[in-house]
Amino acid sequence: MSVTWAHHCLIKGGKKRRVRGIAVTCGLGVYFSFLQYIEYKQGEFSLRDSCYGTIFFIATGFHGIHVIIGSTFLMVTLINMAKIRVTREHHNSFEIAAWY
Repeated sequence: MSVTWAHHCLIKGGKKRRVRGIAVTCGLGVYFSFLQYIEYKQGEFSLRDSCYGTIFFIATGFHGIHVIIGSTFLMVTLINMAKIRVTREHHNSFEIAAWY
């Protein structure tokens, strides 16, 4: 929702709100990664324990990598937005990051 809000603010104007929207999205991505790290550290099973452990760690691991890459992509976009390199007319990098 926050990345959609940032996109709307980018199209309609309002630098502070679009930067805030991307910052919230990045924060949520970092928070998710932190929670996943805590879950992995406190887990009572591992990859080698059972089929469930293998499937769990592979599925959540791929999703975690996806979130880390997306958060990094959005952080770069956030920096570019703050420096006014991403504008209403030139925002392809933002669109690609949002789609990812």
